[in-house]
Amino acid sequence: MNPRVALAGIGLASAIVVVGQINVDAQSKKGNSFRSTADRTGDPLAGGIGPDVMVWNISNYANWGVVGDIRAYSFGTVSCNIGDVELSWRDSGTFADQHPVIGANMYRLKDGKFEHIGQTWLKHGFCALDGNACGSCQSNGNCDWLGINCSDPYGASLNGNQTFLGPKYQVNAYTGEFVWPHPHPGSGTVDGRLQVHTSDVIASQNPGAIYFAEAHYVTPDDAAAGNGYNNVSYRAVNLGSQGQITGLPGGTIMERPAIFAWQESDPTVSVKGFDIPSDGRMYIGYRVTDLGNGYWEYEYALYNMNSDRSAHTFSIPVAASVDIINVGFHDVDYHSGEPFVDTDWASARTSTEMIWQSQAFNENTNANAVRWGTLYNFRFQANSPPSLIEIDIGLFKPGSPDSVTVMAEGPESAACAADLDGDGEVSTADLLELFAQWGTAGPADLDGDGDVNTNDILVLFANWGPCP
Repeated sequence: MNPRVALAGIGLASAIVVVGQINVDAQSKKGNSFRSTADRTGDPLAGGIGPDVMVWNISNYANWGVVGDIRAYSFGTVSCNIGDVELSWRDSGTFADQHPVIGANMYRLKDGKFEHIGQTWLKHGFCALDGNACGSCQSNGNCDWLGINCSDPYGASLNGNQTFLGPKYQVNAYTGEFVWPHPHPGSGTVDGRLQVHTSDVIASQNPGAIYFAEAHYVTPDDAAAGNGYNNVSYRAVNLGSQGQITGLPGGTIMERPAIFAWQESDPTVSVKGFDIPSDGRMYIGYRVTDLGNGYWEYEYALYNMNSDRSAHTFSIPVAASVDIINVGFHDVDYHSGEPFVDTDWASARTSTEMIWQSQAFNENTNANAVRWGTLYNFRFQANSPPSLIEIDIGLFKPGSPDSVTVMAEGPESAACAADLDGDGEVSTADLLELFAQWGTAGPADLDGDGDVNTNDILVLFANWGPCP
């Protein structure tokens, strides 16, 4: 972690809001173990102070059919209040906007890339049933409240019922606030439901791919208590040859967003969380692969769990001497009348960085930012091995700061790589060190061809002088 930023970090006790850049690990503030429901032994989860809702189980699924190139699904969810205060489930009268909204996503892991391929509108909760799925329920018998240690089930058919669906754009996932009453989607086969392109799920076009479902509860009193960081869980999904869901293997991985499935499936992947000052949390995942031809593949995923300010730039420092090829970007579509545009982010290479960006807030308030509950990918190949760098993420909605930074791996500057003695400049001492490694595959192999030779001398001379 950058010590300048670490010194700037201060915690606010109830909200775990940080000023500056702080990495947070996979666990929530309560130290939960994130075990699968398949491994549970009946012991209660450690809950938060105040109301604290989480997704106990992604319980079942529904295949709604195909329209054009879109297939629609929904997933059942079982939630639990693991806090020490009842959780509001009110959906009428003065407090009609004091209930959970429930989102769902689908992700695909294919060829080492973890991508968000589908999202749904939000199911608005009504009438908590106070079950005992997560332990001994303390119910007051009123379905306007989810009791302490009580569960509430919504089947896949109910979560896909368009009568109860509302759009994501009217929800602030950090505060839990949303517009009430809300609009509804259409009544067609796919309207408002979790939509994916058939090309993303048909087996013949996705050999070796594996899939994951994710569920997310957002509600005002949980957020106000500072308990909005453990509200996302995920589960593996089996698909048939035409993309229809055929099963939910294993168990639900509780209180973790699905980006961790990438890491758990591939130990070369790193995942880090970071908090936006006075806002929510994002995660970055990354994977660096040596292609064996002098180039490395850099793959990044930026997931916004509950930041309302969102992200609209993704910038990686890259020295001018580094060759960048095969630049790519991937996002997820909005649908059913959500107002956000789906325009891909523009990418640009400058003398100092590789940057992707959408329109700024002052250009278009409905620009294609990384909004809450979405994951975007950024990728390229470079002829430089990885080193630890600072990635800058520009925030979309106005506020302070304008951006945050997070440490991850990125291309090492060729000039600094040529600084073999580490004194901050490329000079005669580095040339002598290169000759000492002649014919080996040591650090002086600056072009990555597996051998220190004449080509590496040329790279060293091209970067002669102080490191940038």
